[in-house]
Amino acid sequence: MPQPASEAPRDCTLCPRLVAYRDANRAAEPDWFNGAVPSFGDPDAWLLVVGLAPGVTGANRTGRPFTGDFAGSLLYGTLAKFGLTRGVFAARPDDGLQLRGAMVTNAVRCVPPQNRPTGAEVNACRSFLAARIAALPRLGTIVTLGKIAHDSTIRALGGRVAQHPFGHGAASRIGELRIHASYHCSRYNTNTGRLTPEMFEAVFAAATAGAPR
Repeated sequence: MPQPASEAPRDCTLCPRLVAYRDANRAAEPDWFNGAVPSFGDPDAWLLVVGLAPGVTGANRTGRPFTGDFAGSLLYGTLAKFGLTRGVFAARPDDGLQLRGAMVTNAVRCVPPQNRPTGAEVNACRSFLAARIAALPRLGTIVTLGKIAHDSTIRALGGRVAQHPFGHGAASRIGELRIHASYHCSRYNTNTGRLTPEMFEAVFAAATAGAPR
């Protein structure tokens, strides 16, 4: 029996609202990626970072998660501090950056209007998230960025959200997987002081403690 796809097709048609928005972006900016953004990183990753969705001028433009907007600078800079990158992040998909032992993905693979996917869209995309998790043979730790990504990850793992509630710095376990939650590293969260670089790094310090190198 074939395994579910861990990456959505670039022109995925599951969510009509997202398809319409993608088509509008393509008409306005034909040189942008404008598709379901694939995961990025090491296929032997032991750490998976799950974000919310591509940003319209970030990953939707560049075709690589967290690339082209502020959130990527904080995320990839933090991964570098913990020895999980090779090369230099320059906010371009051709910057040569590689991840070592880590992978970055999104709960929703297509850009949503106003960065807000509906519940139905999150649910429709969860099969790709579940398959992405299942396709990483060495996976031991997941870091979720924001409540929507966290809750979808818990559900993708067959868990109950009530038993694994979101909270910055919260940690839980489902089977052999450890799940660490963080506020999303968006510009809004950092500008308002809800999330500081130190708070973000503390989550990754906990997530990487005792991890393979």
